[in-house]
Amino acid sequence: MFAPSCGRTLCYLRLSGFRGWAREAARYRSGGGERQQGSEPQVPPPGPVRRPLKEWSLQVSPFGQLRTRLPCHLALRPLDPLTYPDGDRVLIAVSGAEGGTPDLAGLQVKYDEALKEVSILSDAIDPQVSVEVNAPLKFGKWNLNIKSSGSGCVKVQNIECDNCKIETDQGTSILQTIKSQKVHVQTKGGKVICLGTVHGNIDIHASDKSTVTVDKLQGSSVNISTEDGLLKAKYLYTESSFLSSAAGDISLGSVHGNITLESKMGNITIDSSSGCLKASTHQGAIDVYVSQLGKVELKSHKGSILIKVASSLQAYLQLSGKEVDVNSEVHVQKMTEAHKDDHVTITGLMNQASKREKWIKADAPKGTISFRSQNWFQSLKLQD
Repeated sequence: MFAPSCGRTLCYLRLSGFRGWAREAARYRSGGGERQQGSEPQVPPPGPVRRPLKEWSLQVSPFGQLRTRLPCHLALRPLDPLTYPDGDRVLIAVSGAEGGTPDLAGLQVKYDEALKEVSILSDAIDPQVSVEVNAPLKFGKWNLNIKSSGSGCVKVQNIECDNCKIETDQGTSILQTIKSQKVHVQTKGGKVICLGTVHGNIDIHASDKSTVTVDKLQGSSVNISTEDGLLKAKYLYTESSFLSSAAGDISLGSVHGNITLESKMGNITIDSSSGCLKASTHQGAIDVYVSQLGKVELKSHKGSILIKVASSLQAYLQLSGKEVDVNSEVHVQKMTEAHKDDHVTITGLMNQASKREKWIKADAPKGTISFRSQNWFQSLKLQD
Protein backbone atom coordinates (compact mmCIF):
# COMPACT_ATOMS: atom_id res chain seq x y z
CA MET A 1 0.00 0.00 0.00
CA PHE A 2 2.99 2.28 0.41
CA ALA A 3 5.04 2.73 -2.72
CA PRO A 4 7.48 5.63 -2.93
CA SER A 5 8.88 6.44 -6.33
CA CYS A 6 11.33 8.98 -7.69
CA GLY A 7 10.45 9.70 -11.32
CA ARG A 8 11.94 13.19 -11.74
CA THR A 9 10.10 14.04 -14.98
CA LEU A 10 6.70 13.12 -13.52
CA CYS A 11 7.49 14.98 -10.32
CA TYR A 12 8.44 18.17 -12.19
CA LEU A 13 5.22 18.04 -14.21
CA ARG A 14 3.10 17.70 -11.10
CA LEU A 15 4.87 20.43 -9.18
CA SER A 16 4.91 23.00 -11.95
CA GLY A 17 1.31 23.99 -11.21
CA PHE A 18 2.00 24.16 -7.48
CA ARG A 19 4.69 26.80 -7.89
CA GLY A 20 2.13 29.09 -9.55
CA TRP A 21 -0.48 28.94 -6.80
CA ALA A 22 2.13 29.25 -4.06
CA ARG A 23 3.33 32.49 -5.62
CA GLU A 24 -0.30 33.61 -5.98
CA ALA A 25 -0.88 32.97 -2.25
CA ALA A 26 2.25 34.95 -1.44
CA ARG A 27 0.92 37.87 -3.48
CA TYR A 28 -2.38 37.81 -1.56
CA ARG A 29 -0.53 37.72 1.77
CA SER A 30 1.56 40.73 0.76
CA GLY A 31 -1.52 42.65 -0.41
CA GLY A 32 -0.65 42.53 -4.11
CA GLY A 33 -3.21 39.90 -5.08
CA GLU A 34 -6.47 41.78 -4.61
CA ARG A 35 -8.48 41.14 -7.75
CA GLN A 36 -10.74 43.69 -9.35
CA GLN A 37 -14.36 42.68 -9.55
CA GLY A 38 -14.98 40.45 -12.57
CA SER A 39 -11.31 39.93 -13.40
CA GLU A 40 -9.40 36.66 -13.53
CA PRO A 41 -6.40 35.90 -11.32
CA GLN A 42 -3.28 37.39 -12.84
CA VAL A 43 -0.32 35.22 -13.76
CA PRO A 44 2.12 35.55 -10.86
CA PRO A 45 5.70 36.64 -11.52
CA PRO A 46 8.41 33.97 -11.70
CA GLY A 47 9.47 32.64 -8.29
CA PRO A 48 12.34 30.56 -6.99
CA VAL A 49 13.00 27.35 -8.92
CA ARG A 50 11.82 24.33 -6.97
CA ARG A 51 13.05 20.76 -7.27
CA PRO A 52 11.29 17.48 -6.44
CA LEU A 53 12.36 15.83 -3.21
CA LYS A 54 10.16 12.79 -2.78
CA GLU A 55 7.02 11.18 -4.20
CA TRP A 56 4.50 8.61 -3.02
CA SER A 57 1.77 6.65 -4.79
CA LEU A 58 -0.68 5.07 -2.34
CA GLN A 59 -3.28 2.50 -3.34
CA VAL A 60 -6.47 3.41 -1.50
CA SER A 61 -10.16 2.71 -1.28
CA PRO A 62 -12.23 4.99 -3.56
CA PHE A 63 -13.70 6.62 -0.44
CA GLY A 64 -12.26 7.61 2.92
CA GLN A 65 -10.51 10.54 4.55
CA LEU A 66 -7.47 12.70 3.91
CA ARG A 67 -5.88 14.17 7.05
CA THR A 68 -2.94 16.58 6.96
CA ARG A 69 -1.02 18.44 9.70
CA LEU A 70 1.76 20.50 8.16
CA PRO A 71 3.67 23.76 8.74
CA CYS A 72 4.23 24.28 5.00
CA HIS A 73 2.28 24.98 1.81
CA LEU A 74 -0.24 22.35 0.70
CA ALA A 75 -2.05 22.09 -2.65
CA LEU A 76 -4.87 19.60 -3.15
CA ARG A 77 -6.35 18.68 -6.53
CA PRO A 78 -8.46 15.84 -7.90
CA LEU A 79 -6.89 12.73 -9.33
CA ASP A 80 -7.05 12.54 -13.12
CA PRO A 81 -10.09 10.25 -13.75
CA LEU A 82 -8.82 9.31 -17.22
CA THR A 83 -5.48 8.07 -15.94
CA TYR A 84 -6.99 6.51 -12.81
CA PRO A 85 -10.62 5.56 -13.68
CA ASP A 86 -10.97 3.41 -10.54
CA GLY A 87 -10.11 6.34 -8.28
CA ASP A 88 -7.87 4.11 -6.19
CA ARG A 89 -4.70 6.20 -5.88
CA VAL A 90 -3.47 9.15 -3.85
CA LEU A 91 -0.37 10.79 -5.32
CA ILE A 92 1.81 12.90 -3.05
CA ALA A 93 4.78 14.98 -4.21
CA VAL A 94 7.11 17.09 -2.06
CA SER A 95 9.32 19.87 -3.46
CA GLY A 96 11.82 22.33 -2.07
CA ALA A 97 13.76 25.37 -3.20
CA GLU A 98 16.62 24.70 -5.63
CA GLY A 99 19.89 24.41 -3.74
CA GLY A 100 18.27 23.71 -0.37
CA THR A 101 18.60 20.48 1.57
CA PRO A 102 15.48 20.23 3.76
CA ASP A 103 15.19 17.32 6.16
CA LEU A 104 12.13 15.16 5.43
CA ALA A 105 12.82 12.68 8.23
CA GLY A 106 9.94 14.05 10.31
CA LEU A 107 7.38 13.69 7.50
CA GLN A 108 4.96 10.78 7.96
CA VAL A 109 2.96 9.62 4.95
CA LYS A 110 0.78 6.54 5.29
CA TYR A 111 -2.54 4.91 4.44
CA ASP A 112 -4.52 3.16 7.17
CA GLU A 113 -6.64 0.58 5.40
CA ALA A 114 -8.83 -0.11 8.46
CA LEU A 115 -9.69 3.58 8.87
CA LYS A 116 -9.54 4.23 5.13
CA GLU A 117 -7.45 7.29 5.95
CA VAL A 118 -4.49 8.88 4.19
CA SER A 119 -2.42 10.94 6.63
CA ILE A 120 0.37 13.41 5.87
CA LEU A 121 1.81 14.61 9.15
CA SER A 122 4.79 16.63 10.33
CA ASP A 123 5.51 19.23 13.00
CA ALA A 124 9.17 19.80 12.18
CA ILE A 125 9.40 19.81 8.38
CA ASP A 126 11.00 22.87 6.75
CA PRO A 127 8.24 25.52 6.22
CA GLN A 128 9.75 26.27 2.78
CA VAL A 129 8.84 22.76 1.59
CA SER A 130 5.72 22.40 -0.60
CA VAL A 131 3.39 19.40 -0.69
CA GLU A 132 1.02 18.60 -3.55
CA VAL A 133 -1.67 15.93 -3.25
CA ASN A 134 -3.79 14.44 -6.03
CA ALA A 135 -6.67 12.42 -4.58
CA PRO A 136 -9.94 10.87 -5.90
CA LEU A 137 -12.02 13.91 -5.06
CA LYS A 138 -14.53 14.09 -7.92
CA PHE A 139 -17.09 11.61 -6.62
CA GLY A 140 -18.24 13.10 -3.31
CA LYS A 141 -17.00 10.18 -1.20
CA TRP A 142 -14.04 11.70 0.64
CA ASN A 143 -13.67 13.76 3.81
CA LEU A 144 -10.92 16.36 4.05
CA ASN A 145 -9.34 17.39 7.34
CA ILE A 146 -6.52 19.85 6.67
CA LYS A 147 -4.56 21.81 9.25
CA SER A 148 -1.71 24.20 8.52
CA SER A 149 0.49 25.85 11.13
CA GLY A 150 2.72 28.93 10.94
CA SER A 151 2.59 30.67 7.57
CA GLY A 152 1.71 27.53 5.61
CA CYS A 153 -0.90 28.16 2.91
CA VAL A 154 -3.60 25.79 1.67
CA LYS A 155 -5.18 25.58 -1.76
CA VAL A 156 -8.03 23.17 -2.48
CA GLN A 157 -9.14 23.16 -6.09
CA ASN A 158 -11.87 21.53 -8.22
CA ILE A 159 -13.11 18.98 -5.71
CA GLU A 160 -16.31 17.22 -4.74
CA CYS A 161 -16.38 15.69 -1.27
CA ASP A 162 -18.66 15.03 1.68
CA ASN A 163 -16.90 17.28 4.20
CA CYS A 164 -14.11 19.82 3.84
CA LYS A 165 -12.43 21.21 6.97
CA ILE A 166 -9.48 23.63 6.75
CA GLU A 167 -7.65 25.31 9.63
CA THR A 168 -4.71 27.73 9.25
CA ASP A 169 -2.67 30.04 11.46
CA GLN A 170 -1.23 32.89 9.37
CA GLY A 171 -1.34 31.25 5.95
CA THR A 172 -3.78 32.00 3.13
CA SER A 173 -6.61 29.55 2.37
CA ILE A 174 -7.69 29.40 -1.28
CA LEU A 175 -10.82 27.41 -2.13
CA GLN A 176 -11.53 27.19 -5.85
CA THR A 177 -14.61 25.54 -7.34
CA ILE A 178 -15.67 23.24 -4.52
CA LYS A 179 -18.82 21.19 -4.04
CA SER A 180 -19.28 19.69 -0.60
CA GLN A 181 -22.03 18.97 1.88
CA LYS A 182 -20.15 20.92 4.55
CA VAL A 183 -17.30 23.41 4.22
CA HIS A 184 -15.61 24.70 7.36
CA VAL A 185 -12.70 27.16 7.23
CA GLN A 186 -11.03 28.73 10.25
CA THR A 187 -7.98 30.99 10.34
CA LYS A 188 -6.20 32.82 13.15
CA GLY A 189 -4.63 35.47 10.95
CA GLY A 190 -4.54 34.40 7.31
CA LYS A 191 -6.70 35.41 4.39
CA VAL A 192 -9.58 33.30 3.07
CA ILE A 193 -10.16 33.49 -0.69
CA CYS A 194 -13.01 31.68 -2.47
CA LEU A 195 -12.69 31.56 -6.27
CA GLY A 196 -15.32 30.31 -8.69
CA THR A 197 -18.31 28.73 -6.91
CA VAL A 198 -18.10 27.15 -3.48
CA HIS A 199 -21.20 25.02 -2.97
CA GLY A 200 -22.45 23.58 0.32
CA ASN A 201 -23.32 24.51 3.89
CA ILE A 202 -20.47 26.91 4.60
CA ASP A 203 -18.86 28.16 7.83
CA ILE A 204 -15.92 30.57 7.62
CA HIS A 205 -14.40 32.14 10.73
CA ALA A 206 -11.50 34.60 10.44
CA SER A 207 -9.76 36.09 13.48
CA ASP A 208 -7.60 39.16 13.99
CA LYS A 209 -7.16 41.21 10.78
CA SER A 210 -7.97 38.31 8.44
CA THR A 211 -10.03 39.17 5.37
CA VAL A 212 -12.56 37.00 3.57
CA THR A 213 -13.14 37.56 -0.17
CA VAL A 214 -15.64 35.49 -2.11
CA ASP A 215 -16.62 35.12 -5.75
CA LYS A 216 -19.78 33.03 -5.28
CA LEU A 217 -21.28 30.95 -2.48
CA GLN A 218 -24.26 28.69 -3.05
CA GLY A 219 -25.96 26.50 -0.46
CA SER A 220 -28.64 26.17 2.17
CA SER A 221 -26.72 27.81 5.01
CA VAL A 222 -23.78 30.24 5.04
CA ASN A 223 -22.12 31.58 8.19
CA ILE A 224 -19.13 33.94 7.88
CA SER A 225 -17.48 36.01 10.60
CA THR A 226 -14.45 38.32 10.74
CA GLU A 227 -12.97 40.50 13.46
CA ASP A 228 -11.03 43.46 12.04
CA GLY A 229 -10.84 42.34 8.42
CA LEU A 230 -12.97 43.09 5.38
CA LEU A 231 -15.72 40.62 4.47
CA LYS A 232 -16.46 40.85 0.76
CA ALA A 233 -18.67 38.62 -1.41
CA LYS A 234 -19.77 39.15 -5.01
CA TYR A 235 -22.63 36.62 -5.10
CA LEU A 236 -24.62 34.81 -2.41
CA TYR A 237 -27.32 32.31 -3.39
CA THR A 238 -28.49 30.80 -0.12
CA GLU A 239 -31.60 29.95 1.82
CA SER A 240 -30.13 31.48 4.97
CA SER A 241 -26.95 33.53 5.53
CA PHE A 242 -25.47 35.11 8.65
CA LEU A 243 -22.46 37.41 8.13
CA SER A 244 -20.81 39.37 10.92
CA SER A 245 -17.75 41.50 11.61
CA ALA A 246 -16.54 43.19 14.77
CA ALA A 247 -14.70 46.11 13.17
CA GLY A 248 -14.39 45.28 9.48
CA ASP A 249 -16.64 46.42 6.65
CA ILE A 250 -19.13 44.05 5.01
CA SER A 251 -19.33 44.58 1.24
CA LEU A 252 -21.72 42.43 -0.80
CA GLY A 253 -22.65 42.32 -4.46
CA SER A 254 -25.80 40.43 -5.45
CA VAL A 255 -27.40 38.52 -2.56
CA HIS A 256 -30.42 36.22 -2.60
CA GLY A 257 -32.34 34.55 0.21
CA ASN A 258 -32.70 35.37 3.89
CA ILE A 259 -29.64 37.44 4.83
CA THR A 260 -28.65 38.69 8.30
CA LEU A 261 -25.71 41.09 8.64
CA GLU A 262 -24.13 42.45 11.82
CA SER A 263 -21.17 44.80 12.34
CA LYS A 264 -20.13 46.73 15.43
CA MET A 265 -17.77 49.29 13.92
CA GLY A 266 -17.82 48.71 10.16
CA ASN A 267 -19.95 49.84 7.24
CA ILE A 268 -22.41 47.59 5.38
CA THR A 269 -22.83 47.89 1.61
CA ILE A 270 -25.07 45.76 -0.64
CA ASP A 271 -25.21 46.29 -4.40
CA SER A 272 -28.43 44.30 -4.84
CA SER A 273 -30.68 42.48 -2.37
CA SER A 274 -33.41 40.06 -3.40
CA GLY A 275 -35.28 38.52 -0.48
CA CYS A 276 -35.42 39.16 3.25
CA LEU A 277 -32.66 41.30 4.70
CA LYS A 278 -31.78 42.27 8.26
CA ALA A 279 -28.70 44.47 8.70
CA SER A 280 -27.42 46.32 11.74
CA THR A 281 -24.27 48.23 12.66
CA HIS A 282 -23.38 50.20 15.77
CA GLN A 283 -21.16 52.96 14.40
CA GLY A 284 -21.02 52.30 10.66
CA ALA A 285 -23.21 53.38 7.76
CA ILE A 286 -25.57 51.22 5.67
CA ASP A 287 -25.91 51.51 1.89
CA VAL A 288 -28.27 49.04 0.21
CA TYR A 289 -30.12 48.63 -3.09
CA VAL A 290 -33.32 46.60 -2.84
CA SER A 291 -34.25 44.99 -6.16
CA GLN A 292 -36.86 42.45 -5.03
CA LEU A 293 -38.50 42.69 -1.67
CA GLY A 294 -39.28 40.33 1.14
CA LYS A 295 -38.85 42.03 4.51
CA VAL A 296 -36.05 44.54 5.01
CA GLU A 297 -35.00 45.76 8.45
CA LEU A 298 -32.03 48.14 8.77
CA LYS A 299 -30.54 49.79 11.84
CA SER A 300 -27.50 51.98 12.42
CA HIS A 301 -27.16 53.18 16.02
CA LYS A 302 -24.76 56.04 15.28
CA GLY A 303 -24.48 56.14 11.49
CA SER A 304 -26.65 56.98 8.49
CA ILE A 305 -28.66 54.76 6.13
CA LEU A 306 -29.02 55.06 2.35
CA ILE A 307 -31.77 52.97 0.76
CA LYS A 308 -32.16 52.67 -3.00
CA VAL A 309 -35.12 50.79 -4.44
CA ALA A 310 -36.45 49.73 -7.81
CA SER A 311 -38.95 52.31 -8.98
CA SER A 312 -41.73 49.70 -9.36
CA LEU A 313 -41.26 48.19 -5.89
CA GLN A 314 -44.38 47.85 -3.75
CA ALA A 315 -43.71 48.12 -0.04
CA TYR A 316 -44.84 49.48 3.28
CA LEU A 317 -42.31 52.02 4.57
CA GLN A 318 -41.34 52.93 8.11
CA LEU A 319 -38.33 55.22 8.26
CA SER A 320 -37.17 56.71 11.54
CA GLY A 321 -34.09 58.84 12.17
CA LYS A 322 -32.71 62.16 13.28
CA GLU A 323 -33.43 63.22 9.70
CA VAL A 324 -35.41 61.42 6.98
CA ASP A 325 -35.17 62.38 3.32
CA VAL A 326 -37.54 60.70 0.84
CA ASN A 327 -36.76 61.64 -2.74
CA SER A 328 -39.64 63.24 -4.62
CA GLU A 329 -39.31 60.63 -7.41
CA VAL A 330 -40.50 57.91 -5.02
CA HIS A 331 -44.28 57.50 -5.15
CA VAL A 332 -45.50 57.13 -1.58
CA GLN A 333 -49.23 57.11 -0.77
CA LYS A 334 -50.79 57.70 2.63
CA MET A 335 -47.53 59.16 3.85
CA THR A 336 -47.49 60.36 7.45
CA GLU A 337 -44.78 62.26 9.29
CA ALA A 338 -44.45 62.20 13.07
CA HIS A 339 -41.97 64.12 15.24
CA LYS A 340 -40.92 63.14 18.73
CA ASP A 341 -38.04 64.75 20.60
CA ASP A 342 -35.31 65.06 17.95
CA HIS A 343 -36.55 62.17 15.81
CA VAL A 344 -38.81 62.01 12.76
CA THR A 345 -40.71 58.95 11.55
CA ILE A 346 -42.21 58.65 8.07
CA THR A 347 -44.62 55.87 7.13
CA GLY A 348 -46.45 55.18 3.90
CA LEU A 349 -47.24 52.81 1.06
CA MET A 350 -44.97 52.79 -1.97
CA ASN A 351 -46.66 52.27 -5.37
CA GLN A 352 -50.07 51.64 -3.81
CA ALA A 353 -48.95 48.61 -1.84
CA SER A 354 -51.97 47.13 -0.08
CA LYS A 355 -50.36 44.62 2.27
CA ARG A 356 -47.73 44.92 4.96
CA GLU A 357 -46.24 41.49 4.28
CA LYS A 358 -43.51 43.25 2.30
CA TRP A 359 -41.94 46.17 4.05
CA ILE A 360 -38.86 48.27 4.57
CA LYS A 361 -38.09 49.46 8.09
CA ALA A 362 -35.07 51.59 8.86
CA ASP A 363 -33.89 53.17 12.08
CA ALA A 364 -31.00 55.63 12.48
CA PRO A 365 -31.53 57.39 15.84
CA LYS A 366 -28.43 59.58 15.46
CA GLY A 367 -28.12 59.72 11.69
CA THR A 368 -29.92 60.49 8.44
CA ILE A 369 -32.08 58.11 6.42
CA SER A 370 -32.08 58.79 2.67
CA PHE A 371 -34.62 56.94 0.51
CA ARG A 372 -34.50 57.18 -3.26
CA SER A 373 -35.48 55.42 -6.47
CA GLN A 374 -32.86 53.74 -8.65
CA ASN A 375 -33.44 51.49 -11.63
CA TRP A 376 -31.60 48.25 -12.30
CA PHE A 377 -29.37 49.74 -15.03
CA GLN A 378 -28.24 52.52 -12.72
CA SER A 379 -27.40 49.90 -10.10
CA LEU A 380 -25.25 47.92 -12.55
CA LYS A 381 -23.45 51.08 -13.64
CA LEU A 382 -22.65 51.99 -10.04
CA GLN A 383 -21.36 48.46 -9.38
CA ASP A 384 -19.00 48.74 -12.35
